[in-house]
Amino acid sequence: MGLFTRRNQNANVQDGAAVATLAVDPALAALTGDYVIDPAHSSIGFTVRHAMVTNVRGAFTEHEGTLHLDGADPARSTASIDVKIASVDTGIADRDGHLRSGDFFDAETFPLMTFRSTEARQLGGDAYRITGELTIKDVTRPLSIDLEFNGSATDPYGNERVGFEGSTEILRSDWGLTWNAALEAGGVMVSDKVKLTFDISAIKQA
Repeated sequence: MGLFTRRNQNANVQDGAAVATLAVDPALAALTGDYVIDPAHSSIGFTVRHAMVTNVRGAFTEHEGTLHLDGADPARSTASIDVKIASVDTGIADRDGHLRSGDFFDAETFPLMTFRSTEARQLGGDAYRITGELTIKDVTRPLSIDLEFNGSATDPYGNERVGFEGSTEILRSDWGLTWNAALEAGGVMVSDKVKLTFDISAIKQA
């Protein structure tokens, strides 16, 4: 059963008119509230094709964000994430330095990548889609992310947690990330298409 599933529908009469009311599962309604993303147990990663033949994977290791979940009305749920560009990590120091440079992210001038949600909706079951605005290098464009709700739990320290994972694909050129190099055999060094992945654990605030 999904995070925002409503279970029963009843009809009440008020001022001579039938008014539909929806009963919300108490366990799901209890998840409603404000959450802070736990960066120690979350990851924001990416995959991009390199030299036309293999994939390079990396992550942004420093990020912070907040969620507001509404167990009665998913459309009222929101998300906000700030990612520190300088934290990019592909496992190769020279490559990471190139990504931070003006050829790509220009981390010194544009230190943050941000996402601010504008819409959330349930696709069915535990599947959701959150739409918002992604900003990279002062370029803001719409982005939709498909997410799966992984459940909720209380950790050994008494924190109430929820978990989501999901992914989306972008064209990096849409955000001004256009650097490339031609290959002798044809094609280019770095694909325009980039897959973004999200594995989020968030802690409910008192």
